[in-house]
Amino acid sequence: MALNRYKMRHLASKGHHGATRTEKLMARTDRLLGVILLGNNLANAAAATLVTVIAIRLIGENEIALTLATLFVTAAILIFSEITPKLIGASYPEKIAYPASFLLRPLLKVAHPIVSLANIFVTGILWTLGLNPINHKKDNLSPEELRTLVLENGNFLPQKHKNILTNLFDLNTITVEDVMTPRSRIEAIDLNSNTDILRKEISSSNHTRIPLFSDQLDNVVGIVHLRKLLNVAEGELIDKNLLEEIMWEPYFVPIDTPLLTQLQNFQDQGSTMGLIVDEYGELMGLLTLEDIIEEIIGEFTTDSPLSANYFKPQEDGSIIANGGCPLRDLNKHLGFKFPLGGPKTINGLIVNHFQDIPDPGTSLKIGEIPIEISYLCSKNNKGNWKIFDVILKGSISEISTKKSDFSSIIDNEGADGLIKSLDSKIIFD
Repeated sequence: MALNRYKMRHLASKGHHGATRTEKLMARTDRLLGVILLGNNLANAAAATLVTVIAIRLIGENEIALTLATLFVTAAILIFSEITPKLIGASYPEKIAYPASFLLRPLLKVAHPIVSLANIFVTGILWTLGLNPINHKKDNLSPEELRTLVLENGNFLPQKHKNILTNLFDLNTITVEDVMTPRSRIEAIDLNSNTDILRKEISSSNHTRIPLFSDQLDNVVGIVHLRKLLNVAEGELIDKNLLEEIMWEPYFVPIDTPLLTQLQNFQDQGSTMGLIVDEYGELMGLLTLEDIIEEIIGEFTTDSPLSANYFKPQEDGSIIANGGCPLRDLNKHLGFKFPLGGPKTINGLIVNHFQDIPDPGTSLKIGEIPIEISYLCSKNNKGNWKIFDVILKGSISEISTKKSDFSSIIDNEGADGLIKSLDSKIIFD
């Protein structure tokens, strides 16, 4: 174990004299190594000479005396000069380094001419070889190295604090696509709806900030805050004109924006909500400042009911999951190891695997996770029917790409017609 430079710098900043001296000595490692090696070689040479002289006087000047002297000096230097002191220094770096600075500092001044002369020759040789022996840059840790340091040496940190730190390291590798609310789960209001529908949508909303669109969701025209709406309305009729007066322009965010960058953008723009769009301008999802904060410190318990139904454990050990559930959430909460380099949801992962929309009853295995696909029909909080595909054995899934087909069947034939069309393979809840 080497001396912890970061701990040393911390102690030096707190006024620790030994740490301060050691930090100054280590600022020029060429000089420090020079004086240490000078003393080490002088001691070894003196020991070898002394032992040789003693062996010659006791045994005589012959090959046996020289051989014995060589073996004895080698063993003595190896044990007492190399292994033992270095093992002690590696085991107790701070206890050795800080007191040693008392001795090394004056020795460095005394031996400065010799050390400087030797360093000139060494520097010349290394320069000839195209090497720079002195690195004037401070020791900086990369994000990955700092992450490893926190995970392996952060025993003094509470687990919650450690999780927050590691989540911060991930912000620059995670994009807004990974944490956004997908398009299918965005609560938005059509401005062209009649007054009764507008009031019903507003009164039943689970959020305080609602996107407003015209005719189709891709045509978002503004964002309205319900608190401001209530303050302005004060008994007035809530209609399209009132909403247009108080709404503000939407803020669009490219889908590949790193999460850390977007956090900074929110701060610069003074905004707390952004609409995620792809390269063609198509609306892909919605991101709020709360989503980023949850990614850092963990999920809150104030989520809407719509966001709380991603997956549900069953008594038989299987999982029923919404196909729109992000793979990152499944990996984080359930310990799965789904690949994150491609599709972001279990729905997309399954469709990408088959390169087609699988039929109910289809089974597959991704990694070590078995998946069986069927369909679940249920009502949402607004009384509308929604179709999910689920996994009954082992894990999770949903193929929401068939939602439009199923919705048309429900509209024309009702839930019974949908059940019939799926040939009794549907689970009706």
